[in-house]
Amino acid sequence: MKTKNVLYLIILSVAVLATSCDDTKSYSELLDEETKHVNAYLANQVLINEIPADSIFEAGVDAPYYRIDNEGNVYMQVVKYGTQGDVKDDQQVYFRYTRYDLSQYDSLKDELPEGVGNSEDLEYEPTWFRFKNYTLTTSSQYGSGIQMPLYFLPLGSEANVIIKSQYGFTSEISYVTPFLYNIRYYKGKM
Repeated sequence: MKTKNVLYLIILSVAVLATSCDDTKSYSELLDEETKHVNAYLANQVLINEIPADSIFEAGVDAPYYRIDNEGNVYMQVVKYGTQGDVKDDQQVYFRYTRYDLSQYDSLKDELPEGVGNSEDLEYEPTWFRFKNYTLTTSSQYGSGIQMPLYFLPLGSEANVIIKSQYGFTSEISYVTPFLYNIRYYKGKM
């Protein structure tokens, strides 16, 4: 009887080990999956693969998404143009955001998952960075994708921004999860 129990435990252990090994994916596979999630979302949107030559973007909730980097890691839809002027290098910029995990996006229903962030609850402090100053942890922790719309838009603008993991929050790069952000940018201190 003891021998049967030991044999059963060995077989069970081998089965558990064998199935757990199948769940791991290579980094390359995760990147491919991330691209599929972004493409699934963009399939239901109007997409323009370049910045307009005159840098004048269509704006509004039905505006197209523009690819704003050559590799296709960041896309931007201008929801509203701001009126607070262009941002200067090293200027403090406050922002409020809601982000949506695109790996949870339902393309058949065209529904985003529940968003998280500090956008709607004023109890949360606004987040901030210093534009183009990645030497500060307060700026680099959000990744470069958060700042990219400000190369084209004035402060006070609102944009929907798709950011792949390499350009997202530095603490989450290894998760290889793309996010859609709704971001509003505000003037900070000089």
